[in-house]
Amino acid sequence: MSVKFEDVLKFMRAKDESVKACVKFQDNFYVQINDVISDSRDVKPGTLFACIKGEKSDGHEFVRTAEENGASALLCEREVDSDLPQIIVEHVRDFLGDVASFVYDNPSSKLLMVGITGTNGKTTTTYITRRILQSAGMRVGLLGTIIESDGIIEKEADRTTPESCIVQRQLHNMVKNGCSACVMETSSHGLYLGRLKGALYDVPVFTNLYPEHLDFHLNMENYFEAKKLLFTNYTKKNFIGAVNHDDPYGRRLLAEFPDNLRGFGMNEGASSRVVESKTSLNGTELVIEMKGFDSQLKLHTPLVGGFNIMNTLCAVTAMRGRVDDRAIIEGVASVPQVPGRLERIDLPNGACVFVDFAHTPSALRSVLGTIRKLSGNERRIISMFGHAEDTSRIDLNSERQHQNLRMKLSSHQTMHAMKTLH
Repeated sequence: MSVKFEDVLKFMRAKDESVKACVKFQDNFYVQINDVISDSRDVKPGTLFACIKGEKSDGHEFVRTAEENGASALLCEREVDSDLPQIIVEHVRDFLGDVASFVYDNPSSKLLMVGITGTNGKTTTTYITRRILQSAGMRVGLLGTIIESDGIIEKEADRTTPESCIVQRQLHNMVKNGCSACVMETSSHGLYLGRLKGALYDVPVFTNLYPEHLDFHLNMENYFEAKKLLFTNYTKKNFIGAVNHDDPYGRRLLAEFPDNLRGFGMNEGASSRVVESKTSLNGTELVIEMKGFDSQLKLHTPLVGGFNIMNTLCAVTAMRGRVDDRAIIEGVASVPQVPGRLERIDLPNGACVFVDFAHTPSALRSVLGTIRKLSGNERRIISMFGHAEDTSRIDLNSERQHQNLRMKLSSHQTMHAMKTLH
């Protein structure tokens, strides 16, 4: 698909009358645009090159490279020395996602869009949700921390939420490849910086909120407000989502959107609850009861641990009613091991290793507590972890005593903390 430069300009001016243009030749109004790119190295003929001014570089300085690579037009914040037609706006990022969505024919409108935000559990919940949808016979795209999939090709992800033009291109590729749904992790940075612009979600999901990224958000309220944008700015009409009723920030979302959100949790008052559960090194059995549904769901998952019970409950709460119960039961039972998320490795000598991405105090505490419960008090557990010098600390001594663990730190930057352990 391609659109004319003049059509892009009309679309943008319909959204904001202050949008300006610099067109030196009449024929430039009719140039064809079929791609929107913000990295000049990736530009090819038919591209609208977006000149993003960031903290470390300014896209306006790479216009010449974009021209040499065949760019058809520019989206910029000031007029530049170029014969290419230019659309000039105050802030490129404010328009980029919507422009890309227009060029790619609004791909999110053609997909069942599931957006999952929160501090912990996003990645595992995306895997469970995708597997449920696949069990319902859908081809499903995935955008997450570990991998990106357009429904055919999977590759390692660069970051949780890429630039909005990349998101729109990925959604377009999903539609082109026959996907009927997309499951996506949505980071607080991506939400705050507008990287989801142009996308709207049918199923917004909130897992939990714990201190993280406070170097960027400064305090928990700002962090919550960034997460909340998924529900206020990026939802389709009549959306139905799922949020953690046990989390105080989740209850705030439930209070604000009572008709659009289902609350899940272990405590009384949640509309979706686990009423029975048993987890071991071989997997987890659980029974889920949901208001509005006559029957309970009896599930088995190969995932282990209490937090994976919550992750499973979250995904099931979000999907029940959109797919049949058979797909949920089969999807939960066949969910693959999630890389770096309590990933189990059995060694030839009989030892069992778990690899986990736990990168916050609450996540590490949850992982260690889970492994202790699964292993029993008679087994020795050795934990090796590391953290950057400027991240939140855990009270290492109290954790060691609480979990009865022998801990190692993997970063030379935290050698001073070893004194606490010996």
